[in-house]
Parts: sequence; C-alpha cells; structure tokens
Amino acid sequence: MPNWKMPKVLTSEITPKDVYRQRREFMRLAAGTALGVALPSHLIAGEKLPTLVKSAYELPDKLTPFEDVTHYNNYYEFGTDKESPAQQAGSLKTRPWTVTVEGEVRNPKVWDIDSLMKLAALEERVYRLRCVEAWSMVIPWVGFPLAELIKRAEPTGNAKFVEFTTLNDPIQMPGVNSPVLDWPYREGLRMDEAMHPLTLLTFGLYGEVLPNQNGAPVRIVVPWKYGFKSAKSIVRIKFMEQMPVSSWMKAGPSEYGFYSNVNPSVDHPRWSQAKERRIGDFFKRPSLPFNGYADQVAQLYSGMDLQKNF
Repeated sequence: MPNWKMPKVLTSEITPKDVYRQRREFMRLAAGTALGVALPSHLIAGEKLPTLVKSAYELPDKLTPFEDVTHYNNYYEFGTDKESPAQQAGSLKTRPWTVTVEGEVRNPKVWDIDSLMKLAALEERVYRLRCVEAWSMVIPWVGFPLAELIKRAEPTGNAKFVEFTTLNDPIQMPGVNSPVLDWPYREGLRMDEAMHPLTLLTFGLYGEVLPNQNGAPVRIVVPWKYGFKSAKSIVRIKFMEQMPVSSWMKAGPSEYGFYSNVNPSVDHPRWSQAKERRIGDFFKRPSLPFNGYADQVAQLYSGMDLQKNF
C-alpha cells in the first residue's frame, strides 16, 4: 500500500461529541457482531450502518457539521440552488434500485443495491469535498474502494475509461424538467483513476445511509477532483474504450474539462480557484493542488500539462 502521509487521529478527536456518542452507543449495542455479517436488507436514508471497518484514510481536519453536509448541496436533479436538494429529494425512492455494470467487461451484471453494499467491508473515510465554486467540506464518507467492483467486473484490455450515469426520472427528480443540462447526468474517469484506492464507491456518511440529497443510494467520491466528478444516484457503470463526454464538458467545454483535478493555478473563467472557503469558516484558505492529495495521485498525471488538461 502506498505511503499516504496523512496524520492519523482518533475518530473521537474529530467527530462532534453528539454524533460520536450516538455512534459509540450504536457500536456498544452491536458488540459481538463479527465483521462481514450480512447487512440488513432495504436500508434507507438516515438508518445507522452496521459496524464499520477501521480505515487508514483519516485527516486531522475538523469535520463539517452533519446539518451543513446535508443541507448545502449541489444536485441539479433537485434544483440549482444549494437548499433545493434537501427540500426536494424526499421524492426519490431508493428501493428497489439496481446498478447495471456493462461495456468492455467479461462479467457484465445488474447489481441489486443491497447486494452491492455487501460486496466488500464498509469503512468510514474522512475526505475533503472541494466544489468548483470555491467552497469545501470535510465529510466522513462510508463505502469501499470502487476497485472492488471493477475487479469483479473483469474489464477487458479495451477498457480505458469508466462512465457513470445517474438516474433520470422527471417524476422523482423535478430538476430534470429543466434544460440546464442534457439529462441523464454522466461523468467519467480514466481507468487508473477509477482503480485508485482513494476512489470510493459510497453508500453513507457520518455512519448513516446516504441521505437522498447527498446521492443515495450509491455515489462515487473522488477526493482529489472537484465535487461534480463524483456522480450521484448511479444506475449504470459502463466501461469504454473511448473517453466519455461528461455532462459538464458538454454544457461548458471551455469551463469544465474531463480531468477536473483541483488545480489552484487554473482559474475558472468566472472565478478564481486559488482559495476556498470551508463551510462554517469566515476566512478563505489557499486551495491545495489535487485538493491536498498530491502525494497520493500526482503520479497519475506525470508528464501531462495540467493547464491544458484541466
């Protein structure tokens, strides 16, 4: 395993006391439950997840409060302002739910969401989320490396990219009635980015099942990229030989590139990316290359001009 160079801290030192006490109580009640025991079926948003595997991926950063994480969101399927997703996402039904894995793979499969959650041990990872509008959060996500699913799909030698497609339902998602994007929402990663151990197939946050407004029931989290690369409410994962055209690339090719790595030296045409404001803070702080994960991922882009390949 690579040397992550991330200071380790106890969960109790970074989690708000009320959340920490609730989690400890839950774990106390679950004492004696072996890791790997099947997850309950039909978990819904807000329910506590079973005992999680301790993660090596922790940050010393103060966590963003749960209320902010779940009420200040970008999710255009439920509205373009930050408050609309929490107000509108209650219409999303996350059970039953399936994720189709297809394309350049030897083992295409349609996964039931509950079976997908049981594919590997769930762990909590504290990651930064950096949005292109120059705000950021620190969130304890729950999931397992996307690589676990990719290995089981057995990509062929032609698979160079992975495309993620979000649910497109104008009844459940009022925002897709707007022409702000060409629906359904699509995002993509290069294969080595998708296989990187930091890329998380995510089912929860703060020890609970993902709230609808945060991308339930399953999303991607790619911590060194801007948040819009982390597709939410995924229904299809397709392995491709050619680079997919993501929704934001199609909507604004001069503003949103395929890679979308956090690069403070490349300004968005309408604002600077050199600084960011952590939600809850008054003052801005300098933006970090690759959102602070340069030691882990910079080698993926060796030799590339990140001014052009933005």
